[in-house]
Amino acid sequence: MMKLLLNSRRSILKVFSAIIPVSLFGHNVVAQDRITEEDQMAKMFLYVHDAADVDTSNPMAARFKPGQNCANCMLFQTSEDPEWGPCSIFQYKLVNAKGWCSVWALKS
Repeated sequence: MMKLLLNSRRSILKVFSAIIPVSLFGHNVVAQDRITEEDQMAKMFLYVHDAADVDTSNPMAARFKPGQNCANCMLFQTSEDPEWGPCSIFQYKLVNAKGWCSVWALKS
C-alpha cells in the first residue's frame, strides 16, 4: 500500500511539474489592453508613452539615453500594430513603441 501511495505521489508530482512550466510560458498574447501612464506598474517603472517625456531628473531615469525606446527594448514584442506591442514587464499589456521605462534593456 505504501509503495502504491508513493508511486501515486510521484505521478502527481510529475504531472504538476509538466503543467507549471506550460502555464508560465504558454501565455497567449492576444487582445491586451493598452497600459496607461497612470497604471500602478507604469508609475513604478516610470513608463511614458513617448521617450521624449522621460523625467531625467528622477534618479531612476538617470540611465536614460536618447534613442532608447520600447521598440528597441528586449522586453518589447512586436505585434500587428506597429505603434503598440506587448511588454513582458507590464504583464503583456500593450506599450507604445516610442515609450520608455526604467527597465529598458537593449534588444540583442
